[in-house]
Amino acid sequence: MGIVEQTIKAYAMKIDFDKYADGLVPAVIQDFNTHKVLMLGFMNREALQKTEESGKVTFYSRSKKRLWTKGEESGNFLELKSISADCDQDTLLIKAHPTGPVCHTGADTCWSERNHSEDFLTYLEDIIRLRRQAPPEKSYVARMHEKGINKIAQKVGEEAVELVIEAKDNNPDLFLGEAADLLFHYLLLINAKGHNLQEVIEVLKKRHSE
Repeated sequence: MGIVEQTIKAYAMKIDFDKYADGLVPAVIQDFNTHKVLMLGFMNREALQKTEESGKVTFYSRSKKRLWTKGEESGNFLELKSISADCDQDTLLIKAHPTGPVCHTGADTCWSERNHSEDFLTYLEDIIRLRRQAPPEKSYVARMHEKGINKIAQKVGEEAVELVIEAKDNNPDLFLGEAADLLFHYLLLINAKGHNLQEVIEVLKKRHSE
């Protein structure tokens, strides 16, 4: 028996499902790697048992009136990593690995701000990281990563050439569109190499201070 299974079984015997009239307890879902709070759902005994057996986070849907595995339609599952209960044994904290965007809006968390203007590039990096893990047939990012680093690097080169070509003309819409394409694929390449934009920023800061 794995550590996760042991943890789940230990808490499954202690959770107070009878505290609420509907037999459901809140389940807060947290990203195992980033520690971001992703979403809130509700579980009954059967949902917790199915989560344990399948390794994919499953809730009881109050609207569907049935068990609902997150990602059963979108493919964006929550792969179980650990589970614990609060001091009153009536709320679950589940740490999971998301295989795609968690929110129905396409965001990585249901608590994402609607306006990402101040840190949009960081937000975009999160989306790239999540969509990289989605099924290739459902995600351009995943398809690019499946093709490998050489293909991604080649795409960055192609976008850079297209930007240079547009820079010679006087069409701001086309120029900005190509600039956006280059920036997106640049972030994709950084992610594929195991780095992030903040690391690049730190290099620039160091050069600026020298």
